[in-house]
Amino acid sequence: MFYEPARKNHGLPHNPLKAIVAPRPIGWISTLTEDGVANLAPYSFFNLVSESPDIVMFSSAGLKDTVRNLMASGEFVCNLATLELIEAVNLTSKPIAPGESEFDLADLEQAPSRLVKPPRVAASPCALECVWIDTVDLSDRHGKVTGRHVTFGEIVGVHIDERYIEDGVLRTDRLHSLARDGYFDYSWVDALRSLPRPR
Repeated sequence: MFYEPARKNHGLPHNPLKAIVAPRPIGWISTLTEDGVANLAPYSFFNLVSESPDIVMFSSAGLKDTVRNLMASGEFVCNLATLELIEAVNLTSKPIAPGESEFDLADLEQAPSRLVKPPRVAASPCALECVWIDTVDLSDRHGKVTGRHVTFGEIVGVHIDERYIEDGVLRTDRLHSLARDGYFDYSWVDALRSLPRPR
């Protein structure tokens, strides 16, 4: 099988790229509205893109509340999405009015951040407090605006539940970090294999 993404001529009911580039970590992003309402939304186009400085990114289809909020305030938090929280993660993807809070919708307790104003998800074992760097409006190879917005933020504070640290290592397999796979599918890390890099 071969197809050209721009032509969308794959003949399948869903875009296969989302199943090829998988699993994708989920950025569960919390922000505050100008009125102080806590917003929370999951983004599966998300990753750590740099260290020293420590920078994360996520991509949004359309200028959603999350992006508008962080551009106005300059701050956001990336909460770790886990298997234990899968139902809440999915529920917070529901479109609701800007003045309503996904924390309330999913019955999630807020926890205060230390260096930024947006709250954390109290039940999440890890959270990254971030300061907004830039949001880039993506264009395609022809210069056409796509309506996709990539946001970059520098991590200024990290919260870790110490129960998941073992022998000086944060155990991803015990966190059961959640990822998106394809369409309506999720996966999680529950096993690790160490393999030293060749010298």
